[in-house]
Amino acid sequence: MDLAEKLKRLPTAAGIYIHKNAAGKILYVGKAKNLRNRVRQYFQSSRHLDYKTQQLARQIADFEFIVVDSEVEALVLESNLIKKHKPRFNVMLKDDKQYPHLKLTNEPFPKVVITRRIVRDGSSYYGPFLPATLARKTLNVINRTFQLRTCEIEIDGRLPRPCLEYHLKRCLGPCVKGLCTQDEYAEAARDVKTLLEGRNKELADDLKERMWKYAEENKFELAAKFRDLHQTVLALSDKQKMAITADRDIDIFGYYREDEKLALQLFTMREGRIVGRREFFWEDLPEGDEFDASDFLGEVLTQYYTTDFVPLEINVPVDFEDRQPLEKLLTERRGRKVRILDPKRGQKKDLITLVETNAKLAFERRFRVLKPDSERLLEELQEILELSYFPERIESFDISNISGSENVAGIVVFENAKPARHLYRRFIIKGVEGANDFASMREAVFRRYRRMMEEGGRLPELIFIDGGKGQVAAAADAMRELDLEQIMLVGLVKPPRRHNEISHLIVHGREDRPIKYDRNSLAFRLILQIREETHKTAVEFHRKRREKRDFTSELSAIPGIGEKRKKLLLKHFGSIERIAKAAPEELAVHIGSHAAMNVAEHYERQRELGKKAEN
Repeated sequence: MDLAEKLKRLPTAAGIYIHKNAAGKILYVGKAKNLRNRVRQYFQSSRHLDYKTQQLARQIADFEFIVVDSEVEALVLESNLIKKHKPRFNVMLKDDKQYPHLKLTNEPFPKVVITRRIVRDGSSYYGPFLPATLARKTLNVINRTFQLRTCEIEIDGRLPRPCLEYHLKRCLGPCVKGLCTQDEYAEAARDVKTLLEGRNKELADDLKERMWKYAEENKFELAAKFRDLHQTVLALSDKQKMAITADRDIDIFGYYREDEKLALQLFTMREGRIVGRREFFWEDLPEGDEFDASDFLGEVLTQYYTTDFVPLEINVPVDFEDRQPLEKLLTERRGRKVRILDPKRGQKKDLITLVETNAKLAFERRFRVLKPDSERLLEELQEILELSYFPERIESFDISNISGSENVAGIVVFENAKPARHLYRRFIIKGVEGANDFASMREAVFRRYRRMMEEGGRLPELIFIDGGKGQVAAAADAMRELDLEQIMLVGLVKPPRRHNEISHLIVHGREDRPIKYDRNSLAFRLILQIREETHKTAVEFHRKRREKRDFTSELSAIPGIGEKRKKLLLKHFGSIERIAKAAPEELAVHIGSHAAMNVAEHYERQRELGKKAEN
């Protein structure tokens, strides 16, 4: 059936339509109260279409449609299909992330991590947290107070000794038999679960009861522990403000646009206070009069609120066509009346103006300054990796050699997402023969952190390893020997034949769940920057070692120059160029007149040979 025949048979019912190109690829998903009237508009030559729609119409080779019972159903189906297929001509919510949640993992010895992805894996999720920094603060309190583990290792109680976290009283030590039973650990995990569910008073009463119980049994150390836990829970309950418990909640939208670029800002008000903010950016919107703010906001809000927390009130700068069906949909999801308003005056209009001002500032930062906030960038990295600690200090390792010769390691340090070049280190690999990257990586990691522990240096929260499972396993073996298993190791895996890129990440302990590299993520761009800096450091050191080797080999061929005189020349002149240019009397000061004359004549002959070769 050709397009003309399909257009004739279109129903007048409400539904969604799907435009495709000649290859069958979905170009656009739309909804309509009357499918026949709406779809035919794309094929009417007399009708004025904006530039983007003209481009779409030229590529339409086929279409499909689905009839639904109501506008609300059409809204939901359209949003789901847009998210699934990401059609080129639909407005896409580019930064479609949920607020951070805390995840209590589904394991025999569970731990708590920050995540923005909620999946059906048997784990318990709590949140969303507003502002986002509250998730990290709450996690820090949990780790410090309840001492759940933060490592990725398999807990079987067979380790001979606990890691540093146990000695710092930040872990119960379930990895070593006799330090913590599974029942004791499960009790701590239940306390964390009660806390995260918001049952603070119930937990505080239970902790107080345990405190008196142990006091009566003359177990005063345990009694003191539960006294401190009781006080911490009471203090935390005053600060804890999860969005799921808020009653007076309002979301306020504002945007700023120039040409095809746009910054959208969302402020979240809870209990009458602005407690959170989110930013979204677009770079490919229609320009000038062809941009319709009403259509744009309608599409964005539909996508956003089909996945995220639904407030009781949403304030927008302009009204849009799908406001009433979206209100109805969100009311059903929230279980209470949800209103979408476009205030024209008063305090709410002033708030929208404030949000629009912030949207303009965000636009400037994104498209003119391009300097992402370090803390927010590292928070994103922490969430991507599901890291228990904020990665303020990151270290990275790379090995460089040619067929095993001049085997070296480069180590770089980033603090607060910035390179700390004065902390960079370079190691000559001493205990490995031949090209064995795994053994070389193990030696570099072991020597680095053994020395740091001996000198009382600051350990990183995160370590990147340039390589795959083999290199990560070798590094993990070194960390295990040093009792530093709590520090996360992440392998940076390169795609075949493209050594300046990253295809995916592998986290030690979660190798079966690789993390695909997202080139649009600022956190992933930071990872690539760290990897390139590490590779550069290792390669430059390797090159210097190789040049020095070649240089010393050349000197050894000159009569009268042994190891002692070679070292003297290296010490005082430093480079082959400076020795080659030195006068015999300058050389004689260090190695004697006869040897100096041999060196000077050697390089003079080389210069003569070079001139002949040029002629």
